[in-house]
Amino acid sequence: MGASMLDDPITYALLAALAIALVWAAFTDIKSRRIANWLNGAIAIGAPVYWYASGLSLWPDVAIQIGLGLLVFAVGSILFAMRQMGGGDVKLLTALALWMTPLVLLKLVIIMALLGGVLTLVVGIRNVMIRRKKEKTRWAVPYGVAISAAGLWTISNLTMNAAAAAAVAQ
Repeated sequence: MGASMLDDPITYALLAALAIALVWAAFTDIKSRRIANWLNGAIAIGAPVYWYASGLSLWPDVAIQIGLGLLVFAVGSILFAMRQMGGGDVKLLTALALWMTPLVLLKLVIIMALLGGVLTLVVGIRNVMIRRKKEKTRWAVPYGVAISAAGLWTISNLTMNAAAAAAVAQ
């Protein structure tokens, strides 16, 4: 994920495809409060192609990526069991983790938590307003929006950093 990333159109295209998938995940989560398994699967399946295009070595690079995915899935499963996170959200975050290095994933989780907090406040305020009007429709928090937005922020940050490094190198 260095300066040469933008020199490789395949890597750039894979990141663009990931960005499109994240936008789709956010829209479907807003629309139906569901993130399709096929979409999460496609994001996960794209990760090994990205690893190959990025030149990651099997050891330790790919092993670290798989370990991150397993760690995110384990933590997400606990949160799901505690009803703190939806199943589609766990799968989306796990699939996205496969694309990120440990430091980038940590930044993504921090951004996701901040965006998720704002989103939760907005939905909570909306639900309080609806309750005052005696309406029955309450919104659930579409946390896939926060996950997707954090992923899009991360992708844009990676590509901007790569572009800046390439400009400095010239």
